[in-house]
Amino acid sequence: MRKWAVAIIAVLLLLAGCSDKKAVKEPVKKEKEVTKPAKKEEEKNQYPYYFPLTGKGSQTQTDGRAIAVMVNNHPLARPQSGLNKADIVYEILAEGDITRFLAVFQSEKPRNIGPIRSARKYYMELAKGLDALYIHHGESPEAEEMLKQGYINDLDGMVYDGTLFQRASFRKAPHNSYITYENILKGVKLKKYSMDQTPPAFTFMPEEDSKKITGNDASSVMISYSSSHTSDSSFVFDATLGKYKRFSGSEQTVDLETKEPILLDNVFIVEAVHKIVDSGGHRSIDLVSGGRGYLLQMGNVNEVEWKNENGRIVPVKNGKVAPFVQGKTWVNVVPTNPGLEKSVSFNVKQ
Repeated sequence: MRKWAVAIIAVLLLLAGCSDKKAVKEPVKKEKEVTKPAKKEEEKNQYPYYFPLTGKGSQTQTDGRAIAVMVNNHPLARPQSGLNKADIVYEILAEGDITRFLAVFQSEKPRNIGPIRSARKYYMELAKGLDALYIHHGESPEAEEMLKQGYINDLDGMVYDGTLFQRASFRKAPHNSYITYENILKGVKLKKYSMDQTPPAFTFMPEEDSKKITGNDASSVMISYSSSHTSDSSFVFDATLGKYKRFSGSEQTVDLETKEPILLDNVFIVEAVHKIVDSGGHRSIDLVSGGRGYLLQMGNVNEVEWKNENGRIVPVKNGKVAPFVQGKTWVNVVPTNPGLEKSVSFNVKQ
């Protein structure tokens, strides 16, 4: 009996020893399964999608058609609604010394946009280059002919005044036409337009590269369109925000309803040939041939060229497309006569 007892105790000790060894080994094995490279790969691919007109990353899909809206910039139309949600805004002369905006929305959906003004050929060409739905209220004779020929999908306030387009009571015509994003979608359904045409993407630099941008210092820039200074605009870099603020004259550009300021990551100024083509003062503007420009980013300015790449105006430096900083862009087009040197002035940091 004593021998059997000794044998049983020996077996129990052996089993206990094996159990202890197994208990020690299991945590080591689990620790090896969690590796640092997997975490780095997860961080690297945190954004599976990117918006084509801002370069900003997103966890959800970023496809969908852009909407290009003609926005009034007459002094009686300021401040406007919806510009703070635009991915890109093109500012170009219409008639006389008044500029007009083509505000392009894709990554954000504004609740209300306006005041809306009439179409011009060169704005339509820019919208077409982005495969955008074009929103306007009226049109020039040249633009009317293009629309009749089906040049671009559009919604016209002259057709839908009082239905899709609403008149604001606090402003007088022609500075009081507005459209909501909800009504744009109603118009799309009514006209049976597709909203699947995602715009071609611009070239953007990695976010970390924006901190390495070099160039000439320019704390602010002013753009003058005429001696009357009616459409003068300026952009001031806020180093704290890392953004540009826009001003019309001395008034900062903000959203009418929310009072949110226009904050920009790229200011792209180009010169192009302007010609008066009729007694009404309508213009022809060459946005095809390319030319000179300035690109402002992160408080620096660089001289660049611009070219038309399949309907899109892009900056070029040393023969290559110069990337935008990720975010919102404002494009000012000035006449070659008087040209960049007389139209654009910089305030340099002291």
